Amino acid sequence: MIKVVVFDAYGTLFDVYSIGALADTLYPGQGSAISALWRDKQIEYTRLITQSDPNGATGSRYYQSFWDLTRQSLRYTLARLKLAHSQDHENALMGQYAKLQPFPENRGVLAQLKAQGMETAILSNGSPEMLASAVSGAGLEDLLTRVISVDSVRLFKTAPQSYALVLQAFPVKADEVLFVSSNAWDALGATWFGFTTLWVNRQNLPYETIGPQPSHTGSDLTSVLGITNCSQRPL
Repeated sequence: MIKVVVFDAYGTLFDVYSIGALADTLYPGQGSAISALWRDKQIEYTRLITQSDPNGATGSRYYQSFWDLTRQSLRYTLARLKLAHSQDHENALMGQYAKLQPFPENRGVLAQLKAQGMETAILSNGSPEMLASAVSGAGLEDLLTRVISVDSVRLFKTAPQSYALVLQAFPVKADEVLFVSSNAWDALGATWFGFTTLWVNRQNLPYETIGPQPSHTGSDLTSVLGITNCSQRPL
């Protein structure tokens, strides 16, 4: 029985590749390459830090916020692609990243979950400030019960301590949480943690070849509604 629906933010609610349009304007012909490499390096840095410094909040030496890692990843991307760094361009791209384009079905799905009486939340690597900006920019503040950042434990997903923040925020068991992510690695980490999971496979990609399959798969966020309609229990 699902009591809470928790969404990943970047790639799930907010389109990280929508930044490519602005990137292509600033660096003609390079928008897709910039957005893809930028995203890959951003995630690589989160793993590097968490794997190298697993104590997190109890004694982190290397932790940087997701916002800072996003900026550093952009700088790496421009250097790797041998594109000229401009502070104005960097500021423009970071400003756009703070208010990424939401996927079109988001608001309707969240509104229907609210109408069902379902609790909803975000669990994200994003810093509290950048999540607040993204949620506000998409006009989703009134449709989310909680916005949870891993910043408080200083460990990025897929560290178990990051997923455990959901159980600290809501009086539920792990399998009573439907965790929704478009990132296969995140869906796998959440499945390992014990959440009921939905992998939103927007790009028709193969799932990870290690670990268990997600509890559910779908092509967009509307898949959430079929699961929650069949499995609800109030807190």
